[in-house]
Amino acid sequence: MKFVKMQGCGNDYIYLHETAGLPKDKSALVKKMCDRHFGIGADGVIFIHIGDGVTADFEMEIYNADGSYAEMCGNGILCVGRYVYEQGLTDKREMNIASGSVVRRVWLYPDSNSTVRVNMGKPELACERIPVLFSKKRMLCEPVRIGEKEYNMTCVNMGNPHAVILTDREKILHARVEGEPLITKRQLLEYLPYQLSEEGAAIERAAMFPERTNVEFVCPIDQHNIIMRVWERGSGETCACGTGSCAAVMACIINGLTKNTVTVTLLGGTLYVEWDADSEEIYLTGPADTVYAGEAQLSHFL
Repeated sequence: MKFVKMQGCGNDYIYLHETAGLPKDKSALVKKMCDRHFGIGADGVIFIHIGDGVTADFEMEIYNADGSYAEMCGNGILCVGRYVYEQGLTDKREMNIASGSVVRRVWLYPDSNSTVRVNMGKPELACERIPVLFSKKRMLCEPVRIGEKEYNMTCVNMGNPHAVILTDREKILHARVEGEPLITKRQLLEYLPYQLSEEGAAIERAAMFPERTNVEFVCPIDQHNIIMRVWERGSGETCACGTGSCAAVMACIINGLTKNTVTVTLLGGTLYVEWDADSEEIYLTGPADTVYAGEAQLSHFL
């Protein structure tokens, strides 16, 4: 089985497009492949299929590290665009890529070896569409108690569900040195001191989220910069999340905390998010890098 390992800001996936011979139910296979001790190791696996050539050039089938199916992956679709170009499956630098029933437009920058941009579509804020069980039509910076802690939560769907936890900006502003943004891993961990293995996991599986949820712990540091840690549904804490970055920026915009163009600093690097107020669509730009290509014995994972 030939595969390519790629990452965007440390959000790493295994990519395969030759899927003949793979089991129809891929969950158990994916779980073993993603094991970082006994497998290849990754946040998930993305299977790439040739599209119909009309609606989409390519299709992506996404699974989280625990084997669960995922509807969308921001960093994943950036890497798929780079993958199909580098593997010679297309010579296009602008293409349509489908994930499930949703098609996204992807652009590869000709002056960059790794930067890719994608139209992530319109963020969905209606609770029933996220889905989240809540008494109001939207959940916008609402106090929510889960376990023994209370969080200010805004819920957004970016093709998959997200619960954005907004942290007090003043704590960060008072901690900044000479007005410079916090960008180091140490500072991210220091000023977003959540216990993600406990808090993220509890929020992901809270009863109010019938399909579970991704969780973003976010602090805006000025009108064009936010810092973020992320707990991904089915994968745990990851170095970055593309859909999560879009959800976090949308949460900050709608709560009046940032402008429409925002740099998102994560443990694994930086992503750029822009919301077009006219079309109401959100764009994600970031790196898509190949780590290595290899071959694995399929029987090892079956």
